[in-house]
Amino acid sequence: MHLTPEEEQIGKDNFNEAVSFSRRDFLKTSASAGAGMGALYFGYKELEGEPVRVGFIGTGDEGSVLITQHPEKYMDIVAIADLRPTNLKKAIIGHNNEARVGLINKLGKDKASKIKQFPDHKSLIKAKDELGLEAVVIAVPLSQHAPVAMECLKAGLHILSEKLMAHNITECKELVLEARKQKRLYAVGHQRHYSVLYDNANHLVESGLLGDIRFIRAQWHRNNSFPGRDSWLKKIPAEDTEALKDKVTEYGYDDMDHLVNWRLYNSTGGGLMAELGSHQMDACSIFLGKKHPIAVQGYGGRNFYGVKGVGSKDKQDDKREIDDQVFVTLEFPGQHYDAKDNPRDICVVTYSSINTNRWEPYGETVFGSRGTLIMKTEKEAMLFKEASPSTGGGGPEQRLHVINASDGSGVALDAYETTAPSAQASTAVIEKLSRGYTEEMEHFCHCVRTENFKKPEDGGLRCNGEVAMADAIMALTANLAMKHQKRILFKPEWFDVDNDAVPETDPDVIGK
Repeated sequence: MHLTPEEEQIGKDNFNEAVSFSRRDFLKTSASAGAGMGALYFGYKELEGEPVRVGFIGTGDEGSVLITQHPEKYMDIVAIADLRPTNLKKAIIGHNNEARVGLINKLGKDKASKIKQFPDHKSLIKAKDELGLEAVVIAVPLSQHAPVAMECLKAGLHILSEKLMAHNITECKELVLEARKQKRLYAVGHQRHYSVLYDNANHLVESGLLGDIRFIRAQWHRNNSFPGRDSWLKKIPAEDTEALKDKVTEYGYDDMDHLVNWRLYNSTGGGLMAELGSHQMDACSIFLGKKHPIAVQGYGGRNFYGVKGVGSKDKQDDKREIDDQVFVTLEFPGQHYDAKDNPRDICVVTYSSINTNRWEPYGETVFGSRGTLIMKTEKEAMLFKEASPSTGGGGPEQRLHVINASDGSGVALDAYETTAPSAQASTAVIEKLSRGYTEEMEHFCHCVRTENFKKPEDGGLRCNGEVAMADAIMALTANLAMKHQKRILFKPEWFDVDNDAVPETDPDVIGK
């Protein structure tokens, strides 16, 4: 559904109104406190003592985003490492956009010049004592997440890794077990766990404001059909080729193309589900209480790239291996689900990712029996009421306010008969917040400094190895469902770190 600008504004006002009502006491406390928004929302404090000394391994697109967003009061970047000289340069000077400003613009030329640069992670690890290194941020191609992280753990370093946690679930379990053995923290960057916007949205879901949720629709639609346009297909700089001549295979890549364009190959990436879908399946599972899914099925195919007669010549000649469109259906247990006594209490989540149309770019829509919640591009949230015989009209043009339900069951949405937003809705600044990158790094550093190894529900890392492994299981099992063209039932032992069972070797998945 495409909303008009006026309808979108009503939806945002409705969301702000609902949050202002349902979290009134919390927001009053937050407004009077001196700590940052992330600390207030997610239960940590401003860091006491020196910032954590951190090295960045991988300074390409994602690594440079994290460099830009890193919290200086919590994190002191003392070293960077990347196989590609061009990535090291961009980490210093930036990418000429506000998402990747570079260390000089972030910290100033003098401080940036003191940051040590290394041509690979091995040389950075070797210098860890000289650097006083405590932790690393890993943002390398997916296939190297586990090998690099394992070396860092064995060197006694705490880890914050980009998602997906690893290339397969066997690697995920090995990493969690090694982190336990080394008594080191392992965090993974599914940043919605640290998004204030998503935390507020989830609070509304948990309060029952949306009613019964039977369906969530998520999508990430892009249009790369125009000639020469594709953010995942990059030219290989001659400087990088020269620097890595005859040794790129030493680092786990078949050739320079697999290093630079790693997202396009099965041996180095995980396709659309790993790169895009994993974030949104994570968001959907948060809205559904972080319960493990029951089953998954779907279709994935290379139906645009490399297809004769479809698209421009560069698209027809494209040799990528990953699917260019995926359509996945997951079944999640409802609040009262029981496999024997109540097996039909199920919420269906659908996910689609395509490359030939961006009418609805990316986000999630939660369809409840009393309201609809729309999360748009991680930056906006909109709430709309369902029409009701007791609380009045609904739809995209209906303003609402929140009331205490007459039966005492909690809060409810009520029609608001005016064309103007309430004072709470019009003055709220809920949407003007970060996407969670800064907050995840703040909390990671706080846990390192305070030696906080607690579970997420007790104030520990909100996306630790176990949580991230569950996200990886969803994404990678969806890939297996599409590959083998079958409906796959998730098994509890896959989610058990101490059990060797994994979906990629399960006979029920891959056949005997």
